[in-house]
Amino acid sequence: MALDGAFLYAVKKEMEFLVGSRIEKIYQPAREEIILSLRTRDGSYKLLISASADRARVHLTNVQAENPKVPPMFCMLLRKRLGSGKLLNIRQDGLERVLYLDFSCINELGDVVELTLVCEIMGRYSNLILIDENKKIIDSIKRVDAEMSSKRLVLPGMTYELPPRDERLNFLECSCNEIKEALKSKNGVLPKMLLCTLEGVSPVLVREWAFYAGRGNEFRTETMSDDDYDRLCFAIGRTKAMLNEDNCHFTIASTREGQLKDFSFIPLHQYGTFMITHEMPSACALLDNFYAQRDKVARMKQRANDLFRLLVQKSERISRRISSQTEELEACKEKDNLRRQADLISSNLYRINKGDTEAVLEDFYEESCPSVTIKLDPRLTPPQNAQHYYSAYKKACTAEKILAKQIDSGREELAYLDSVLDVLTRADTENDLEQLRLELAEQGYIRSVRLKGKAPKSLPPIEYISSEEFKISVGRNNKQNDKLTLKDSEKLDIWLHTQNIPGSHVIIHTDGREVPMNTILEAAQLAAYHSKAQTSAQVPVDYCLVKFVKKPVGSKPGKVIFSNQHTVYVTPPADIAKFKREDKA
Repeated sequence: MALDGAFLYAVKKEMEFLVGSRIEKIYQPAREEIILSLRTRDGSYKLLISASADRARVHLTNVQAENPKVPPMFCMLLRKRLGSGKLLNIRQDGLERVLYLDFSCINELGDVVELTLVCEIMGRYSNLILIDENKKIIDSIKRVDAEMSSKRLVLPGMTYELPPRDERLNFLECSCNEIKEALKSKNGVLPKMLLCTLEGVSPVLVREWAFYAGRGNEFRTETMSDDDYDRLCFAIGRTKAMLNEDNCHFTIASTREGQLKDFSFIPLHQYGTFMITHEMPSACALLDNFYAQRDKVARMKQRANDLFRLLVQKSERISRRISSQTEELEACKEKDNLRRQADLISSNLYRINKGDTEAVLEDFYEESCPSVTIKLDPRLTPPQNAQHYYSAYKKACTAEKILAKQIDSGREELAYLDSVLDVLTRADTENDLEQLRLELAEQGYIRSVRLKGKAPKSLPPIEYISSEEFKISVGRNNKQNDKLTLKDSEKLDIWLHTQNIPGSHVIIHTDGREVPMNTILEAAQLAAYHSKAQTSAQVPVDYCLVKFVKKPVGSKPGKVIFSNQHTVYVTPPADIAKFKREDKA
């Protein structure tokens, strides 16, 4: 994990100003998360401690968390034992991923006692443990019994034991020669050997050291020269100086699509141009920003999961229905043969008797009049058999018309659901989800839920500015697409949309000016970016004047027809930030 012992060391140094502060309040907003409100002479600070397997961390936070109405048992225990306690010290054992918060508290008898909150930041083994001055466990946020672990138990009343620890070197204390000798005794890929040799380092940190030592090439310890080891030691020494001198560069690496990848307290060069990096002012600010964004994405996925499931189920059901109707429509193509058989029976009634199971007749529709065999129902008279075939012919004609309409309607509905699914995959705010729920409720796909208070206000379209200073608006969902195109645009504005691909409506507001081709290409890039083809190349985008865009009567939201269009092929921008954005949301 990126939050290694070295990064935790930087966090500890950053939080040392809290020593001497007192606990004001204690919250437990999540099952494995605690927030301590600490008051210093300069004001109040919130310390977040998480023991979650994928989000374990300790840092100061500014995020407003929603607390449960009834505090959990562990939260009530901390309030009882640590309430109004004074923070005496923040300790770390070497570069282990464990922080000790020592508090001076008053017990039920009025005696001053020292309690320690142990923050173990170790991935799925993370925990938050309260121990007394005799190292007896009072309780923990996650209890570990014999069924869960046979090596280390964490239960009230037991003596606290340190997590299992390998014998590794602390690069802040050992010399360069000690690191060299330890590495030379191992054979393997350099980053992996560094992880085995040094304490409190993460994969991203050792990869950065190896990247610098090998100038971008991969090294094995058994093939490294003295110069390679010198470059490695220089990189490690520089990192050591950053930590000791409080001169760290807290960096977040993310993909060009904005997906968070890694973070560190040193500049990251190992990803080259594949990642975008930006610095944060402090270790706590980095962790607060990184995990707040990750939690937001996870929460959005969780909240949107029911909509995803609904849309996928509806789409699969409609697809199966269209497939069945298409097969029926294919069968209707034999209707002319039914009419011919009915005509042949009607022309040869005198040759057919009731009780016949088939009739061999000459087909006068063909020049050679070949003999054909027609099946008959022996329970019917010859005229009734002819009428049976005429009825089947009329039924096939009617079914053909109805099936064709139903298939077209199903395909239109499938396209609409595909467009909603595309908007859902690109939704990044709670408001976007609520607007989609309202739209689906209006269309009858989900039950309308009566919300308390006012309905969520729709956000305005996303706005960009082209390089020639033209305003470009992008719709957020189908309903907004309709409003943007049909109400909020002028007839001489330019409308853009990906060709036969679900996506947002894009409008170039011309204000009566002639639009350069470069602006049209930029708007086409934005249309491709805000579509299902966001990760594709050479995406076809149609554009025309708004006056040539019409909405069919009774059509689904977002559905329009257009004419006089032109088509350009563009690749969605890798970095959307290059467009000047004026988002009023």
